[in-house]
Amino acid sequence: MTASVDLALLRSDAHSPSYFALRRGAAGDDLVDFCIPCNPYFPTTAMFDDLRANLVDVLKYYPSDAETITKELCATLDLNPSTIAMGNGSTELITWLDHLLVRESLAVPVPTFGRWTDQPLETGKRCDMFPLLESQRFRLDVESYIRFIRERGSRVAVICNPNNPDGGYLPRHEVVRMLDRLTDLDLIVVDESFIEFVDAEPSASVADEAVIRPNVVVLKSLGKNFGLHGVRFGYLVANPQIAGLVRRVLPKWNLNSFAEVVVFMLKAHMNEYRHSLRLVAHDREMMIRQLASLTGLTVFPSQGNFVLCKLPEGRDGRELRDYLIREHGVYIRECGNKLGFNSRFLRLVVRPHADVQRLLAGMYAYLCAEEEPPRRGRRRAPEIEPAPIYRLPGSVA
Repeated sequence: MTASVDLALLRSDAHSPSYFALRRGAAGDDLVDFCIPCNPYFPTTAMFDDLRANLVDVLKYYPSDAETITKELCATLDLNPSTIAMGNGSTELITWLDHLLVRESLAVPVPTFGRWTDQPLETGKRCDMFPLLESQRFRLDVESYIRFIRERGSRVAVICNPNNPDGGYLPRHEVVRMLDRLTDLDLIVVDESFIEFVDAEPSASVADEAVIRPNVVVLKSLGKNFGLHGVRFGYLVANPQIAGLVRRVLPKWNLNSFAEVVVFMLKAHMNEYRHSLRLVAHDREMMIRQLASLTGLTVFPSQGNFVLCKLPEGRDGRELRDYLIREHGVYIRECGNKLGFNSRFLRLVVRPHADVQRLLAGMYAYLCAEEEPPRRGRRRAPEIEPAPIYRLPGSVA
């Protein structure tokens, strides 16, 4: 189905337009989002029904203070409240870490999540950018990164694990080795916003290390893995001194009523949540395999809920993005405005099989066109054997 979207919204060098902005400019509701990395299987339909039933109260009344909500989250996730600070999204916590704990300089591998470079630069800090190389599949080499930090004299080091936008994952023992080697720094931040999607090893997080170290913070996003970006909630894990410092500067009511309702629902739905992560991991494996079947497309390994791809020479991601959204109602993330990339790179969110088939049909038509991207239906994509689909009862696809 052809979607009528104001493509001028996409012509900016800034962050991708919101889903709401695109929908306001669209003629229909048939837009499939491969841009925003959100868990498609959680919350379940039953949970959304409960949220709808509470909508009036959620909108009319103040939430509890952050301490109350944090204690409930800690009880559900088996965390120590003294080591936790909850924020209105992980971006709020990145802002406060920069203001409170980054004094001179910050080292960060690029490409990565843009706020880790933009935030310190906005406050006048020196940002030492360590290039991740395409020839090494954007893999972070710990020894090279440590050597870079020493040569530059960086006082703070950041890694995102898995990294956004490529999904590259550094094994836990490698992260711990880096923490051991950088005990003299002011701060080390391990951004684990996508760690819940990792299936490469059973215990991927280093949050347990952060609580016993003097200079380590682990950042967690809840919106991504719980499938609720709009709620805006996340948290950091650190030793009680650092966590307490951040808690004291946060506004008392920095969390909204939706966040409170969701946090208090979680305990009863943790089995569904864990199963949703297994479904995403299964879909990721199949999606990587199917994307790799497209001629000329380079697909990079990922442990996130998204997959990085590179178009062949002579193809442009902006052109493909506009074509897909116009002719197939598919919205993708073109990465030309990310440091370390060009417009041939795409980040594609992991979605259920039926949505992926729609994406593949559009990408096949574009990649197989000899001159201009074809109109819908000009070429037919090859038949791809459907992957076995496992669905959570009551889940939203």
